[in-house]
Amino acid sequence: MSVTPARTRRATPFAVLALVLALATALLGGRASAGSGAVAAGSRPCDLYAAGGTPCVAAHSTTRALYSAYGSRLYQVRRASDGSTRDIGVLGAGGYADAAAQDSFCAGTSCLITVVYDQSGRGNHLTQAPPGGFQGPAAGGYDNLAEAAAAPVTVGGHKAYGVFIAPGTGYRDNTTNGIATGDQPEGMYAILDGTHYNSGCCFDYGNAETNSRDNGNGTMETIYFGNSKVWGYGTGNGPWVMADLENGLFSGVNRGYNANDPSVSHRFLTAVVKGGPNHWAIRAGDARSGGLSTYYDGPRPNASGYDPMKKEGAIILGIGGDNSNSSAGTFYEGAMTSGYPSDATENAVQADINAAGYAPSAVAGAPTVGSRVSLRATTACCTDHYLRHNSADGNAVIAAVSSSNSPADKAAATWIVRAGLGDASCVSFESADKPGQYLRHYDFRLRVDTIDSAALSRLDATFCPQAGHSGQGVSLRSANYPSDFVRHYSYGVYVASHGGSHAWDGTTAWADDTSWVVTSPWA
Repeated sequence: MSVTPARTRRATPFAVLALVLALATALLGGRASAGSGAVAAGSRPCDLYAAGGTPCVAAHSTTRALYSAYGSRLYQVRRASDGSTRDIGVLGAGGYADAAAQDSFCAGTSCLITVVYDQSGRGNHLTQAPPGGFQGPAAGGYDNLAEAAAAPVTVGGHKAYGVFIAPGTGYRDNTTNGIATGDQPEGMYAILDGTHYNSGCCFDYGNAETNSRDNGNGTMETIYFGNSKVWGYGTGNGPWVMADLENGLFSGVNRGYNANDPSVSHRFLTAVVKGGPNHWAIRAGDARSGGLSTYYDGPRPNASGYDPMKKEGAIILGIGGDNSNSSAGTFYEGAMTSGYPSDATENAVQADINAAGYAPSAVAGAPTVGSRVSLRATTACCTDHYLRHNSADGNAVIAAVSSSNSPADKAAATWIVRAGLGDASCVSFESADKPGQYLRHYDFRLRVDTIDSAALSRLDATFCPQAGHSGQGVSLRSANYPSDFVRHYSYGVYVASHGGSHAWDGTTAWADDTSWVVTSPWA
């Protein structure tokens, strides 16, 4: 639906010229920057928004600068071994994240992302989300923090990391500066992993309540991505880009189904939501190529409480406005604006995103879904030991396995790799000799067990591979405890943090004990 003249702000000739020049810079200069490291002035997303008259008031990314002149910190990590922190910046003004600094700082241990810094200069930094209408799983009811190495990618040929949101993980800023309130116009975009989602509430990025509570219809306005059908949905089986406006995920003007909002499956997804007085829109596209499609552009939903809006101006990432935290997704970059961006401005931003060159980065040696594997320990004591289950009690242990072992021993050390029961972007391990039973943690100890339909049980049986802490093989992160990894300790197997309160969290040989080589199956 077109915007009525009463709601349209006519662009000045100067603004149009500035935007045309900025678009040309994004198309030409942006592509040059991917290989050379040089960044053309005015080419980054927040430069383009400013040129269009709708400047960024929040700009978050763990992968690159969102202004061509920005040369400071992107995010902060905290390592488990000693609790120290380090800011991770860019390689140069307007450039890409210095992932090597993170790799060096976190070598041999694990790190969490503690802050995603705001590049706009307004101080709208995202930190660990506090409790609200829903409690988080961390101490004090806070949400978990994301594991810093969980979402490796390359951008412009440079290694970088995204923010991997598992259920229970979330970031927030309830005290912001310059974010739209009431019915003020705003826009927002985010680059997401279009293959990492679930139906939990709610993987959001954008404007939310300042008290972490549900304050009624129209008190938030965010990008939502997932396949929940509880409040709204589009065509197909999802996932969909929708707007979370509180007490409703909207795919268009109607509460519930709207035919023009398609399912999307781009590995790297650009998602856009923008809203002003009785007018809002959803747009999306492939972050690696092509333009944006408009899925909805028209008046506010035909349900009470959304016109006028009552936005409060907090910022959330990975959660709902009331701290609902059962969602999953991966975030790479995003920004929020003052004012309602034009389609032309957003198209220019999309051109720069295309030029950035997002690409997946596979974890070397990770198990492949559908394969049969065995998992070999890498600690010097035990390089002939494999992860297996006990026949008597089902507990997981490591034990020596060789060609001379019995068929039963070999079968107990063999696993069938399945898509993660609690997060399909990760994996679960089904016992080869106990069909229907899966490796899971229970009270930190790993065992094989039948998994019911409860979300907690399914997450307990889900593990996310990342590069091995020792430099060998892979480390298997617990899907619901981002600091905990599968570790052998005194021949038992646990999920363990580095330096936690349990004996199996001890620091000695932790990196080796949490690294596993995926081998051919014994059975």
